[in-house]
Amino acid sequence: MPISSVRIAATACVAATLLLAACQRHENIESINRDPARFHDREVTVAGRVVNAFNVMGVGAFEIDDGTGRLWVYSKNYGVPGEEEKAVVTGTIQQGFSIAGRNFATILVQSRPRR
Repeated sequence: MPISSVRIAATACVAATLLLAACQRHENIESINRDPARFHDREVTVAGRVVNAFNVMGVGAFEIDDGTGRLWVYSKNYGVPGEEEKAVVTGTIQQGFSIAGRNFATILVQSRPRR
């Protein structure tokens, strides 16, 4: 194999490794709900379908279902998706959270725009 082919193959392998390492892993909601203290104040990403949503004076929340469980997401600066939309959400897990008079034992506080 010519040296240029080896370099191209090595470069492609390194690029693929870096790309895969940059992809954020999705946590399943069942794991978060089972042990929220393990995820407390840690940034996580979840993906699923929006099953409930509300918006009060510019502050919103929506519930996401990934097939293993459901989790509420607090969205202050990122808007609220419509019900039945698919969403990938990144944020930090908080416990004992209150929004517009509603209390949530465990919630994901969104820290990045949805994908």
